[in-house]
Amino acid sequence: MKKIEAIIKPFKLEEVKDALHDVGIEGMTVSEVKGFGRQKGHTEIYRGSEYTVDFLPKIKLELVVADQKLAEATKAIIGAAKTGKIGDGKIFISTVDEAIRIRTEEKGDSAV
Repeated sequence: MKKIEAIIKPFKLEEVKDALHDVGIEGMTVSEVKGFGRQKGHTEIYRGSEYTVDFLPKIKLELVVADQKLAEATKAIIGAAKTGKIGDGKIFISTVDEAIRIRTEEKGDSAV
């Protein structure tokens, strides 16, 4: 099993969710986060004063998929989240040793 953590632009969440649903991935955890990468924030003017917005709002998706679904899932996220502009986000993939569904105590892929 693999854990996918994707940081995306907030307005792309519905498109990414629909793309993952289309490839058969149902469950995910979504968090509102703030951060920056190469874009390093931006400057705004508010009531005549200029200030720097260091941390930009982003969405963090976390999902665990079977190894054979990994390529489909990452392709779906990239296809739906990509705008071609700076700040589109990142995907991080790591190995999950075990997953257990608390309600039924199922383990492994069947718990996902």
